[in-house]
Amino acid sequence: MTALLEARNVTKVFGSGGLFKRKETVALENVTLLIRGSQPSITGVVGESGSGKTTLVRLLLGLLSPTEGEVLYKGRDLQKMSRDERLEFQREVQVIFQDPFEVYNPFYKVDHVLTTPVTKFHLARSKSEAQELIEHALEMIGLRPEETLGRYPHQMSGGQRQRVMVARASLLRPRIILADEPVSMVDASLRATILESLRKLSQEFGTSLLYITHDVTTAYQVSDSIIVIYQGSVVETGDAELVIKNPQHPYTRLLVASIPLSDPDRKWVQDETFVVDQTSIKVEHGCKFVNRCPFAMSVCHKNLPPFFQTDRHRVARCYLYKDGPKIPSFEIGNVFVKKE
Repeated sequence: MTALLEARNVTKVFGSGGLFKRKETVALENVTLLIRGSQPSITGVVGESGSGKTTLVRLLLGLLSPTEGEVLYKGRDLQKMSRDERLEFQREVQVIFQDPFEVYNPFYKVDHVLTTPVTKFHLARSKSEAQELIEHALEMIGLRPEETLGRYPHQMSGGQRQRVMVARASLLRPRIILADEPVSMVDASLRATILESLRKLSQEFGTSLLYITHDVTTAYQVSDSIIVIYQGSVVETGDAELVIKNPQHPYTRLLVASIPLSDPDRKWVQDETFVVDQTSIKVEHGCKFVNRCPFAMSVCHKNLPPFFQTDRHRVARCYLYKDGPKIPSFEIGNVFVKKE
């Protein structure tokens, strides 16, 4: 069965500087991701700032073209779509960005971001039907239409603005929502509300969600599967329970160990095995995490590790599991698919 949205061995390299002093930055390297259309799923993409998460979102939206590899929607390359195919894609794949204020035009009331998709995609046959659709979408995510419509963006809180964007996405009944750090700029009290709204969308409308975040805790709470990215490369991926409760790649272990617990006697990253003198290790090839890894072997400095399958629904890119079966990068999407 053709995947709904797929990134095949995608690499993105950005260049900077002049003609003779050109520098290249590898934002993503050989990343494969697969979202099926047969059943809704929630996939979390976790990594620290600068790991390439937002670049991945922009590639999946077709806002950037990959340096290598391809991004496909229903088997069609995003960069080669016809006008009608692009319009279908724009309706069926919606995005929620990290900073909702950047999405709004300050000269328009918030109504504008809701009425525009209704008009563009002919979602209603009359103004009264359009109003009914918009009010229902707002109520679904916990906003009162009478207190929301008619206001300007600056008259609303960050959480309200973000929830309006969730309502906008729900209007279109999309097949996929790409949520790029959707709760990182709102109060902790509102994070659960917004994430629950996204989960409700997935359950009621069969929408798949790609949840991009640096927050391991919320990724675990809402995701079926998790992809861990470090410096533009996938290092571990699989079922959320396996990845978080029993992390195997040293970087994933570090992320999980950094989660604060309600224990005043426990220090963050208490495990002393992660205290590594990074300045004493120079790396030119091999694993990107080797200069921070307490388990590094000589082979880690020489060759980039392949993916090793460590469980039925999990792979790790680490030589610690070299005795396990190797999985080609283009096959890892089949490993962390939501379990039946």
